[in-house]
Amino acid sequence: MALLLLSILVPAAAGILLPILRLKDRRLQNIFVICALSAELLLVILLCLQQEASCTLFAMTALLSVKLKLDAVSRLFLLVSSGGYLLAGIFAVKYLDREEKAGSLPESAFWSFYLTSLAALAGMALSANLIAMYFFFEMATLLSMPLVLFERTKESVAAALKYLFYSIAGAFLGLGCIFVLAHYCSDLTFAAGGVLDAAAVKGHEGLILTMTFAGVVGFGAKAGLYPLHGWLPTAHPEAPAPASAVLSGVITKAGVLAILRLIYFTVGRGFLYGTWVQSALLILALLTVFMGSMMAYREKLLKKRLAYSSVSQISYVLFGLFLMTKDGYAGALMQVLFHAAAKIGLFLTAGSVIYNTGLHRVDELKACGKAMPRTFGAFTLLSLSLIGIPPFAGFVSKWYLAEGALTSGLGAFTWAGPLVLILSALLTAGYLLPITVAGFFPGKDAVLPARNDEGGPLMLLPLFLLAGLTLVLGLAGGLLSGFFAPMAAGLF
Repeated sequence: MALLLLSILVPAAAGILLPILRLKDRRLQNIFVICALSAELLLVILLCLQQEASCTLFAMTALLSVKLKLDAVSRLFLLVSSGGYLLAGIFAVKYLDREEKAGSLPESAFWSFYLTSLAALAGMALSANLIAMYFFFEMATLLSMPLVLFERTKESVAAALKYLFYSIAGAFLGLGCIFVLAHYCSDLTFAAGGVLDAAAVKGHEGLILTMTFAGVVGFGAKAGLYPLHGWLPTAHPEAPAPASAVLSGVITKAGVLAILRLIYFTVGRGFLYGTWVQSALLILALLTVFMGSMMAYREKLLKKRLAYSSVSQISYVLFGLFLMTKDGYAGALMQVLFHAAAKIGLFLTAGSVIYNTGLHRVDELKACGKAMPRTFGAFTLLSLSLIGIPPFAGFVSKWYLAEGALTSGLGAFTWAGPLVLILSALLTAGYLLPITVAGFFPGKDAVLPARNDEGGPLMLLPLFLLAGLTLVLGLAGGLLSGFFAPMAAGLF
């Protein structure tokens, strides 16, 4: 129980204390932040090594209570959150040294919201019921929004407000779903297979299906599911690169987690499988996958291209969840981890390019690979994983997703799913690999950017670790099945 609470309280306390301490020495402030992030990762690892644990924070009534519980799904999302935040935080120590400008938020404010948003994500991962999950979901939105408006320009404030409005609108749809489910569930505490009360549901199936669909679409706003995806390509170009990295690689997964808990641990796969809700959600997911890839292919701003890519790649996860098959579920959870590693790394490489050269457009990056070979080398490896080329990790998750579709027995989706995934992979190659080719093989007349240290070890270390991780995870794909297998227990 102590570790459950500490995994939330440590980053929350560090984020609250930081502006109170008013550390004048920037070096001391950075040490404080990195120690807090490292402590959080250590606590998460120790917690994940334990058996399942639970506790109740407070209870106003039997229904309205905030409960915490550690299970297999919690472990995955805790590791992704704490690991991703630590690596992006290490990068940010150097990046923010030059990023802070007149009119922007103080650096201490950035770190305060950075740490407290991590605490909210940890709370959401450990939530044992819908009430707790909704509370932490909203807190994650409110605490991460200031990361987008860090520079406080007109554009960044507008982007932050758009992120806030989309997320709150989606959360209200989710809340409406919770209100309805409270009348038809034996309890709002998550349980494998769902907690619908069969006697209460009888005769009200249409209402529950409709509100479940609304809830999934609402929570899907955080994950960039069409039609509530518009905040992603607006927010990412305006946020500092480390904030973009955790927004794409980690915070969007809050929407994935909410949908997963709603479908598999509240309503139940058995109630939704084969219904119009499943068909509609699969159509939305595949539409988002293709649309995001096409928009990324056409986009010229590097960070905006990566943002549209996130719209597409996160819907790979949702597609796997909506298939409601064992392989689809396994592929979705693998994609949560593999996408986080690749996309955090890609946004950090974009940040490194911006930091060292000031270039933002894809067509300006010609010859940057020669000036920044280590950064662009990492970019290339991360791109190969995102495309899904073996032996990188992205290939493993996409293989499971395709298998999940082919064995789903869902009519047209058995072939439409793999077809869209292949088309998306080709488009992903089309919008990422030309950056590498132009970077390393610019032609004889290309002008090289000024050579530099590529940001030094604080910028390069996270890139090397993430690029290496995508390769190691791909090679260890078979071994990972032992980690993901318990997550499907009781669901199928």
